[in-house]
Amino acid sequence: MTANPRDLRYTKEHEWVRLGPDGTAEVGVTHFAQEQLGDIVYIDLPGVGSSITQHGKMGEVESVKSVSDLYSPVTGEVVEVNKEAVEHPEQVNQEPYSKGWLIRVRLSDPAEAEQLMNAEQYEALVADEEL
Repeated sequence: MTANPRDLRYTKEHEWVRLGPDGTAEVGVTHFAQEQLGDIVYIDLPGVGSSITQHGKMGEVESVKSVSDLYSPVTGEVVEVNKEAVEHPEQVNQEPYSKGWLIRVRLSDPAEAEQLMNAEQYEALVADEEL
């Protein structure tokens, strides 16, 4: 299993958030999620200016296997969409924690991220799901 970056926080729905120093955060899906999905062929994300709510639906990802909802790990306003990932969804499969990020959000409450799992907690969750 690929190690999950220690600087991220994780949701039980397999999204991650990387907090920035400027009150924004990047959001993406985990290595485990992209592995379960298989080859990603389409991503539907909220537009810039959209409001998203922690644990609320924020889009969909379509793979050769299925269509899955994406849930936001944080509340805030979308300030950037990763156009490269939308145009080349395979980046999410290849580099889910770097080039494959999905959106950047201006956080309403940065403390929300503290409610999410750290890497060790997330790895324990994934280990249970792999059994």
